[in-house]
Amino acid sequence: MQIVDKYIDHVRGEAIRRPEKSWDKILLGFKANKWRMKLLPNKNISEGYHRLESMMMSLVADSLSREGSYVWGNIFAPCELMQCFGLNTLSIECLSCYMSGYHLEDYFIDYAQNMGIAPTLCSYHKTFVGGVESGVVQKPEYGVTTSLSCDGNLNTFRYLEKKANVPFTFLDVPYASDRESVAYLADQLRDLAGELEERTGRRFEEEKLKDILRTENETRRELKRFFEYQKIYYYPGELISHLYMMMGMHLLIGTKELLELLRFMNEEIQKGPVFRGKKILWIHLLPFYQESLKEYFNSSQEYQIIASDIILDYMDELDAEHPFEALAGKIIRNLYNGSYAHKAEMIGRLADELHPDAVIHFCHWGCKQASGGSILLKEKMQEKGIPMLILDGDGIDKRNSHDGQIKTRLEAFLEMIGTGGREAC
Repeated sequence: MQIVDKYIDHVRGEAIRRPEKSWDKILLGFKANKWRMKLLPNKNISEGYHRLESMMMSLVADSLSREGSYVWGNIFAPCELMQCFGLNTLSIECLSCYMSGYHLEDYFIDYAQNMGIAPTLCSYHKTFVGGVESGVVQKPEYGVTTSLSCDGNLNTFRYLEKKANVPFTFLDVPYASDRESVAYLADQLRDLAGELEERTGRRFEEEKLKDILRTENETRRELKRFFEYQKIYYYPGELISHLYMMMGMHLLIGTKELLELLRFMNEEIQKGPVFRGKKILWIHLLPFYQESLKEYFNSSQEYQIIASDIILDYMDELDAEHPFEALAGKIIRNLYNGSYAHKAEMIGRLADELHPDAVIHFCHWGCKQASGGSILLKEKMQEKGIPMLILDGDGIDKRNSHDGQIKTRLEAFLEMIGTGGREAC
């Protein structure tokens, strides 16, 4: 690991001193990590989670290495439509996480703020903007974003269009899920397909999109089965495993690759021992770097995160025979669209299905919806008698998360649910 740490330090230094020369070294590190994962698997996690980690590393490394193979997006951009044109979707939130692997998030955030970006903006967005502004992160030819669910999406992509000359399509997502709203968004998706035809020179094939949605339906059914099994069986993973699953369900949904992986995971999990510890439903983002959280949840037989709402943000069947309307309905009816009261209601139903012993809600710095709505969710969980912990921190910027405070509150909460306490914290 000393070699890896030295390379990370070297790349960070290059990015700061000679940003124009650092990108190839960043990509080299991603490619090396891709092969390391394949050849030296993490023995502390299940084979399925190991394959998932390798799959997501390959997506990022291979896409960034091939010019014209990907578009920027946010995690709610319709990757299914981009797949019809042979394009991968790389969300700026996920790419920011990968940049943090080189310990560059603080430098990029400071760079963005020194350029005039507001300190209150989501730190994922500041990381990405700083990466582009500093000259480190190389740009694609195009981007796609939605108004779901972050206020910063449109402003960030507008800024990147102005500063980095990356044109983008903005999908305006209505709050209402009536027929008129679905038709409004479906028309925007048809326009996006036309734009992608012009940009790629490839003809849009509706039957291909239908086939992707059929695969997506199968994948979602397998995911439901997996989370049902996680209520019963021990399936070792790490905090970051759930981040990778979120990436897969938003960036690779509709691919045969992800479907086959989930089928494998459903076979593997049933061979494991019965889980006798406490089952946790995680809400919002996952601070994958947080030491105290890793200590308690990485490969733990006492506490198992059985699901995350950001992975299960849409779980209904899609009507593949009407693909644009189906995609529009999926985006509109996403758990993260609309008021937080709507989200609290949907998470309540999710809790009824998964029967968690406790809920942990992570309030990410800069996300006004999470901070402002957490009390509504707390009240919903109190109605159901499910203890809930609210943690404040930052999903990517370590300076905004105080590990000592998180550790103290987490330990008190876990001790409370261990003794059968039912009060929310």
